[in-house]
Amino acid sequence: MELVEIDGVGLTVGGRAILRDVSFEVRSGEVMALIGPNGAGKSTILSVIAGDLRPDSGSVRLEGRDVHGGSPRELARRRSVLPQTTYVSFGYRVREVVAMGRTPWKNTTHQGDDDAVIHESLQETETISLADRDITTLSGGETGRAQFARVLAQRTPLVLLDEPTAALDIRHQERTLRTCRKLADAGSGVVAVVHDLDLAAAYADRVVLFSQGRLVASGSPAEVMTSERLSHVYGWPIDVMHHPVSGRLMVLPVRESGDDLRE
Repeated sequence: MELVEIDGVGLTVGGRAILRDVSFEVRSGEVMALIGPNGAGKSTILSVIAGDLRPDSGSVRLEGRDVHGGSPRELARRRSVLPQTTYVSFGYRVREVVAMGRTPWKNTTHQGDDDAVIHESLQETETISLADRDITTLSGGETGRAQFARVLAQRTPLVLLDEPTAALDIRHQERTLRTCRKLADAGSGVVAVVHDLDLAAAYADRVVLFSQGRLVASGSPAEVMTSERLSHVYGWPIDVMHHPVSGRLMVLPVRESGDDLRE
């Protein structure tokens, strides 16, 4: 089912076109990865979808309604957002930060679920042991997981994540994207900016490739992530192959041999 419709979105900032006539849709039950080099427009289109930025042209419709059409609280019940960077200036406990995700549901019939949802979100992100820690004392990766738990606690049909695996170790990168898969399997639409192309290939149902503010290609990982296309867009040779045992798509930058790198 179509969850979000992005139609002809354009945005210019400081005389520079950041987004140029961007159109695609997000469906319920899928994980979508936004990929592309730095400055391609990925984080900007995510902010436009979230309703945090108004485009100069085009429209974004969430569940059939203009994303700017309701109150902030109503919007917070329809979509949750993990920004690229999050700062907490005060010494909140991790549990309190995760509880902030329940704020849109205050004074509703869902408020009674708060304790159970918060606990489940802490468990899912392996932050239960950090629940009583001051969030300002955590490492970057721990903070990222705590903020992801906040997003999970919000329980929205659309989940928007800007570099959710940044600063995470391999275990928690994989766990985070497996959680995205669970959300999609439960019916949510998940849109994530992902810089690790191999992770995008492994977990995304659909990939949207951006370059210089334009949508270059949209489709399954196999359709979009060809060696020729990725090498051209990123300006670096990239190999795309299939794993000899599992058959899954693998995307790796071409590197010189170890001896060459040490010279």
